Amino acid sequence: MREKLDSAVAFLGGGRITSALCAGLRLAGYDGRLVIYDRNPRKLRGLRRESRVETARDLKSAVNRAAMLVLAVRPASVPEALAEVKATDIAPGLCVSLAAGFPFQRLRACLPGARWVRTMPSPVCRIARGLTAICFDRVVGKSERRRVLDFFRYVGQVVQIPERQFDAFTATFSSSHGYHAVRTLAEQAQHAGLARATAQIAAAHALCDGVQYWRQSGSSLDELLHEAATPGGTATATMAAMDRAGYARVVRKGLAAGIGQAQRNAKR
Repeated sequence: MREKLDSAVAFLGGGRITSALCAGLRLAGYDGRLVIYDRNPRKLRGLRRESRVETARDLKSAVNRAAMLVLAVRPASVPEALAEVKATDIAPGLCVSLAAGFPFQRLRACLPGARWVRTMPSPVCRIARGLTAICFDRVVGKSERRRVLDFFRYVGQVVQIPERQFDAFTATFSSSHGYHAVRTLAEQAQHAGLARATAQIAAAHALCDGVQYWRQSGSSLDELLHEAATPGGTATATMAAMDRAGYARVVRKGLAAGIGQAQRNAKR
């Protein structure tokens, strides 16, 4: 195979997560070269304008520039994308997959010889406040591991987890939980008599500012629950009723559905 000619981070796919990562990297001061390949010229124009990225005219050009190749396509598109990478006849080297539910075993089979890393970054990385789970395949060396960790630390907190935990992490960490909870709480507050704008402000404070306080205070969740929900108070009655209605069961079923979907994606 031919050797790579450049040392950029090259993204295959210019969709939402690529856009969020590039924006967050630039916001956080990352000044390295970011190269994007996507078949949609409109996406490339938007990325150039937003995040000062370079665009590749074709896949071969992108792979040829990559010291680190980031696979940012839907899980169902991974086999086709990696077949096209293999056809470039360029040694892939360090490859990072953002595809949910697509395990190392299949990544190795699709692109033999690559050194694979699986990551799962949050879209909140757009404001450099994200969270990224990372798992390294056994052949990835120490220097490459440091490079990947340092790269994703630009856009927020990084946690290393074993691959067997990836699906559960993916189902748990999504920012959609927060958005869904705020919307649901605000809608029910409207039914209770609040105006829409006031209901959204109150719900956002309960879920967002409260969690931010927990993260900064160093207190445990049990301590803060005790502080916020006094015996005989409104908050205590509210939480008790939610628990009796099956709040924990609903969350458990939601996580199970998300994990199941990730596992189905891996088999396609």
